[in-house]
Amino acid sequence: MHLTKAEEQIMQLLWDMKKGIVKDIRLRFSDPKPARNTVSTVVRVLERKGFVGHKAYGNTHLYFPIVSKEEYSKSQLFRLLDGYFNNSFPALASFFAKEKDMSISELEELLEDTKKELKKNKRKK
Repeated sequence: MHLTKAEEQIMQLLWDMKKGIVKDIRLRFSDPKPARNTVSTVVRVLERKGFVGHKAYGNTHLYFPIVSKEEYSKSQLFRLLDGYFNNSFPALASFFAKEKDMSISELEELLEDTKKELKKNKRKK
């Protein structure tokens, strides 16, 4: 599950919008906006890849995400973890802690937040 930069930009817009026609999607871009045909082509590629579906209303197509932002984010994170950190979450966490110059207290707070989330998720199951 991998998207190009252009595909990901359009998916980000569709995730925010929930659904939209090509014109609506194009209007969400900042200036200079891509050409209508470019947006239309990318949306159709996303549909072929299984990320987007549509409902037809005559000649107008209303597009909507099939893959959720959470699903895609999860797959990208695991791809990053596998490809750059030898599938080691501690290596990933250590990298970001160093890059963000996190203090010990910030790391402890992160650990406490993670523990709370894990407990909450266990209760849901």
